Amino acid sequence: MIGRLAGRIEYRAEDHVLIDVRGVGYVVQCSERTMAALPGPGEAAALWTDLLVREDLLQLYGFLTLAEKEWHRLLMSVQGVGAKASLAMLGALGADGVSRAVALGDWTAIKAAKGIGPKTAQRVVNELKDKAPAVMALGTGMAAQVTEPEPAPEFANAPPAPTRAAPAPGAQAEALSALGNLGYTPGEAAQAVAQAAGETPEADTAALIRAALRRLAPGG
Repeated sequence: MIGRLAGRIEYRAEDHVLIDVRGVGYVVQCSERTMAALPGPGEAAALWTDLLVREDLLQLYGFLTLAEKEWHRLLMSVQGVGAKASLAMLGALGADGVSRAVALGDWTAIKAAKGIGPKTAQRVVNELKDKAPAVMALGTGMAAQVTEPEPAPEFANAPPAPTRAAPAPGAQAEALSALGNLGYTPGEAAQAVAQAAGETPEADTAALIRAALRRLAPGG
């Protein structure tokens, strides 16, 4: 299983990139949102990957964060949802948007993705609602770390290339953890945090916790 790739982008197409990793080129399919966030040819990039294996196909799918990858795997487990539909949902909403929609039972938001009908959207929400908290708890802290490719042998003694640190855990993940420590169930916490984050996307951890607690309070 190929779970992560780090190298240089050799070329970009509409829905995929070719990443050169030490002389081996990997074709990786990505959502529109991920494609928009990737750098241009010649630049270093790293992606979490999921390998689809079929009798007549080996295809890599790439994601900027572990949460995005995990949502792809969960979405693919829903009847009638293939890789194309999963990437459409992630491209339209992003991992955070899918998390909020599923946690809130908002199938109309899922339906907004290209090619997703109401029945499929409802199945996604119904089948994955209990699994949303675990993915939301991943936050953004597990972004694929970008490391410059290793130098060629003749430059093996050169100083190590810089590494871009992954971002700190997201406010939503920290808020979920805090609410869990206060005794709320994962489902309760996820719904409250999703509502708070939807209203104030720029809120920090403390603000999200306060807003979520207001919603969880009796009559809130």
